[in-house]
Amino acid sequence: MSTALQETVPADVLALEQRLSAYLSPEQVARVREAYFTGAHAHEGQTRKSGEPYITHPVAVATILADLGMDAETIIAAILHDTLEDTQLSRAELEEKFGATVAELVDGVTKLDKVKFRNQQDAAAESFRKMLLAMARDLRVILIKLSDRLHNMRTLGAMAPASRRRIARETLDIYAPIAQRLGMNKFRSELQDLGFRSLYPDRYRIISERIKSVLGNRREAMGKIEAALAARLVAEHIPSRVMSRIKTPYSTYSKMHKEHKTFNQVMDVYGFRVIVEETMQCYHALGAIHSLFKPLDGRFRDFIAIPKANGYQSLHTVLFGPFGAPIEIQIRTQEMDQAAERGVAAHWVYKTSKEPANAAQSRARDWIAGLVETQAREASSAEFLENVKVDLFPDEVYLFSPKGKIFSLPRNSTALDYAYFVHTDVGNHAVAARVDKKLVPLRTRLNSGETVEIITAPSAQPNPQWLEWVVSARARVAIRNNLKHLQHEDAVELGHRMLDRALEAQGVTLDAIPLKTLDRYIADAKFKRLEELLADIALGNRMPDQVATALAEGAARTTKATRRTQEKVLINGSERGVLSFGQCCHPVPGDEIIGYLSQGKGVVVHRIDCPNAADYRKTPERIIAMGWDSEVTGDYRVRLRIVVENKPGVLATIAAAIAEADSNIENVEYQERDLNTSTLMFTIEVRNRKHLDEVMYRVRRASVVHGVYRYPV
Repeated sequence: MSTALQETVPADVLALEQRLSAYLSPEQVARVREAYFTGAHAHEGQTRKSGEPYITHPVAVATILADLGMDAETIIAAILHDTLEDTQLSRAELEEKFGATVAELVDGVTKLDKVKFRNQQDAAAESFRKMLLAMARDLRVILIKLSDRLHNMRTLGAMAPASRRRIARETLDIYAPIAQRLGMNKFRSELQDLGFRSLYPDRYRIISERIKSVLGNRREAMGKIEAALAARLVAEHIPSRVMSRIKTPYSTYSKMHKEHKTFNQVMDVYGFRVIVEETMQCYHALGAIHSLFKPLDGRFRDFIAIPKANGYQSLHTVLFGPFGAPIEIQIRTQEMDQAAERGVAAHWVYKTSKEPANAAQSRARDWIAGLVETQAREASSAEFLENVKVDLFPDEVYLFSPKGKIFSLPRNSTALDYAYFVHTDVGNHAVAARVDKKLVPLRTRLNSGETVEIITAPSAQPNPQWLEWVVSARARVAIRNNLKHLQHEDAVELGHRMLDRALEAQGVTLDAIPLKTLDRYIADAKFKRLEELLADIALGNRMPDQVATALAEGAARTTKATRRTQEKVLINGSERGVLSFGQCCHPVPGDEIIGYLSQGKGVVVHRIDCPNAADYRKTPERIIAMGWDSEVTGDYRVRLRIVVENKPGVLATIAAAIAEADSNIENVEYQERDLNTSTLMFTIEVRNRKHLDEVMYRVRRASVVHGVYRYPV
C-alpha cells in the first residue's frame, strides 16, 4: 500500500468516522479506517461511471448504514463489499485481516459473476437466491445490499439509459418490496421514488410539480387542522408531536394506476402523524381525536394489537374533515415510529443466537426461513424469484388459529393458503375449513379477524385445481411439488399399463423381455430406470407401440397376440396427474372413449364421437384404445345447451334443478337471446352418464325449459 494513500484520509471518510464515534469505541472506528485503506488500495485505479474514484461508493454505502446505527462489522463489510467481486482481494485475506464474520457478509453480497449462465435473467435470479441464503444466516447481508442499491439509485444518472431502466425496474420489483417487507419504510420510499424517476422521468416530473402545487394551495387548511389536533391533545394532557404527511410521487402514481383514480381523487386527503410517548397514550389520543372530528365507519385499523408482518405498529383512522376532504391519521409512539422508518435496523444489536434483538428482526427471520424452505424445493432460480415477487406484495390478512395464534397471509388468501401456512402436511391433507365455526370450502377467501380451523383427512391429497385457489407462494410451491410427485407415480403406473397392452398386441409380455434387451433400450434412451421410461410413455413423449416393437425383437412370443390386439387401457379417474379430458367433447364415465397421446401433456381422453376424432385418427400411432374401469371416482365437467323462455327468474329455476340433482355449476353464459327464448350454456360437474341423464331429466321438467342438449351432441 502506498504511503501517500495511507496518509490521506478523505473528507467523506472523516465524516463517516465522526458519525461512528457517537456510538462505536475508538478501537472499532480504527478498524473501520483500516478497512477503508484496504478497500482503497484494492480498488486503486478503478472509477465509477461518473468518473469518481470507485472507493467513494463503498464509503457512501457505509455512511448510509452508519446513519442506521449499524455495528462495526457491518460498516467494515460495507466498505469492502465489492472487493471480492471487482478486485484481486481474496476471501482468505479478508478473513485473516477482519475476521470470518466480515468475510461471510462480503461474500453474501457478492454476485455470482464467475458462474456462466444462459442469460442475464438467470444470473440475476441465481445471485438473488445466493443472497437470500446468506440473509438467512445473517440479516446484515440484506441491509448492506439495500444500502448499496440505495446509493446506486442516487447516482444512477451516470448510467446508460438501458441500464438505468433495467436497474430501476429491478429496484421497484425486488429491492423496494424487500425494504418494505423488512419494515424499512424510509428506504422503501426513497427506492420507489428514485426507481420511478428513472423509469418514467416525465410522469415523475409532472406528478412532483402537481404535488408541490396542491400543497402550496392547502398550506393554510393543513395548518388549521394541525393546530386543532395539537390543541385537543394538549387539552387532554397527552405529550405529543403532530406533523403532516406528504404523499410521494411514486405512492401517488401507484394509487392512481392500481385504483384507477385521478390525481385529484388521490390527493383529496389530508394526512397527519401523531407521535406520543407511551403505547396507552396512542389509544387516549385516538379517543381525543375522534371527539374532535367524527371517524369514518369501518376505516379504523389497530396495528398495535396486531402488528403487520414486517413488525409495523400504529393506529390508523380516517376522519370527516372540516374542509370537505377526509383526514388520515396515524398514531404511534416514538419507538414505533423509529421501527416503522428503520424496521429490522432499528435498535440494532446483532445476536448470533436464533433469538433476534427486536420483533421486526424476529418477523424478518421467520419470513426468510419460509423463503429458504421454498427455494429448497424449486429447481429453477427464475421460478423461485417469481414466487418471491408474489410473496413481496402482500396486503396482509390477519387470521387467528383456534388457540389464538395470529397468522399473517397475503390479501385474498383462501382457507387452503392458511392450511399451508399452518403446516405443509396440513395443507396436503386438507378437505374443508371452519371459519368462525362455520363449515366452508377450501377455496373460500378469508378476511382479517376470522378464526380458521382446517379439517384434514389422511386420504386427501392435492389436485391441479388447488393451484387456482391459492395466492401465496408458499402454498403454490408446496402444491406443485406434491403434484409432481403424484404425477410421476401416476405416470409410471399408466405407462406400465400402456406398454403392457402394446406388448400383448405383439404377443409378448414385459416379463418375457430379456433383461439385457431391456437394460440396453433404457440406456440408449438415456434413462436410469425402467420407471423413467414408463413415465415418458404416459407423458406422450414416446409411443408405446414403438417401444413395444423394439423390445419384442427376439423375445419369446405367446399365442394370444390376435386375441389381445384390441384390449383397452382401463382408467378409473385417479390418473388425473397424467390424464386430461378433452375440452372439445368433455367425456364422462359411461361414454365410449379413446386416448390421444399429446407430447408433453400425456394422454388426453376424448369421446369416440368427438368432433375432432377424425383429425386424431390421421396419426393412428398416437391413438390409445381406452375404456372405463368398473369403479370410477371423481367429478367430470360436461356442457349443457339449454333453451329457455326469456323471462326473469329463469336462471334461478335451472340452477335449483341442477342443485336438486346433486350437481355443481361451474360456469353459465348466454349464447343467444330473442324476444321469446334464450339459449344458455351451462358447465356442470357430474359423476357419470347416469348422473348426467338425471340432471338433464330434472332440468327438462322445469316449465320454463324448451330443450336440454349435451354439447357437443
